[in-house]
Amino acid sequence: MMQGVVNSGCEATIALVVGNTSRQNQLIDAVIDTGYTGFLSLPREIIETLNLSWTGLDRGTLGDGSEVTFEVYAATIIWDGQYRNIPVNEAETDPLVGMSLLYGYELHIRAVEGGNVTIKAIE
Repeated sequence: MMQGVVNSGCEATIALVVGNTSRQNQLIDAVIDTGYTGFLSLPREIIETLNLSWTGLDRGTLGDGSEVTFEVYAATIIWDGQYRNIPVNEAETDPLVGMSLLYGYELHIRAVEGGNVTIKAIE
């Protein structure tokens, strides 16, 4: 089980350890975005700091219906106590956790400032 918190902006957040294949890691706070179908998005600055490997391009549709192309990188995260290799989309926003990363997990949000965010595996 993983836990996070609802911030003052009314965003459900979780802290994640993100790294590269050389085990260079960084702790980040990410916003849970149920409208994002990818795994994780990171801004270029974090991708460069971690020296993540470029793996290709991906196309996506934003909430306003516009189509965009994302640069995709390989990263390792600690998810539910285990190392997991995932694709990361470059996006100049706050880091976002998407539904592909949450797949197979139950998400519970106590939607008040300081409220608990709980993510646990579906049994």
